[in-house]
Amino acid sequence: MSPSPYRVGAVSYFNTLPLVWGILHGPERERVQLSFSLPSVCADEVERGEIQLGLVPVAEIARQGLEIVPGTGISCRGAVRSILLVSRVPWRRVRTLAADSGSRTSVELAQVIMRERFGVDAKSAPFAPDLDHMLSVCDAALLIGDAALRISPAELRHEWLDLGEEWFTLTGLPMVFAAWAGKPGLPAGALEEITRASYRFGAAKIEEIVDSEHAARQISKELADRYLRHHIRFELGTEEAKGLEAFFELAGGKGLTCDHA
Repeated sequence: MSPSPYRVGAVSYFNTLPLVWGILHGPERERVQLSFSLPSVCADEVERGEIQLGLVPVAEIARQGLEIVPGTGISCRGAVRSILLVSRVPWRRVRTLAADSGSRTSVELAQVIMRERFGVDAKSAPFAPDLDHMLSVCDAALLIGDAALRISPAELRHEWLDLGEEWFTLTGLPMVFAAWAGKPGLPAGALEEITRASYRFGAAKIEEIVDSEHAARQISKELADRYLRHHIRFELGTEEAKGLEAFFELAGGKGLTCDHA
């Protein structure tokens, strides 16, 4: 009798596809029952025990005390392109932040950057990722994932920052946004084997991923290809661990108590 498949949750954004392509289309698909959701929802599903492993925002990994399955995740070293902070007022006058409701780690990162660079402590609230509406209510807006990739920052009439680039300028380290994680005691060895193999399968098929997904997500083919090959990093090593440690230090422990914004 075959063992029951592992219940795994991934994030529905374009940038996760290389990590799960093997689970979707390769040999690993027989071993996993895969579901997709927003980052914040994926974290909740792990917390409720609905999935054994999730691609969890790192702020939630800390808050829940989750065990990280090493090897792969979502990170950047420099401009990330899919985490954009936009302001309709001068940065030092930002008091309110409309945060994409799918985000947790990115909200913490935005707060770190605004505090460290501009001396600003803005109050955040969750919003659907509609930039015009966000900026009609708040001073600044945070867009993440596919919503950020669908806009052209150079064409915005407002000031904007790429938070991956800002983090690297501040620390000289990679920024880790999410990692595979679950509650302590999970079958980490088997799950690491699956997630690493799934990524190896996906890394060899970036062109296929771009061709099959960019139009449905309203992302240009050129941007989609550049994004997966150059902006996002999927292998987590020593430098990423240092970046993660620096993030929690600069976040002042907020990741342990952050709300669902």
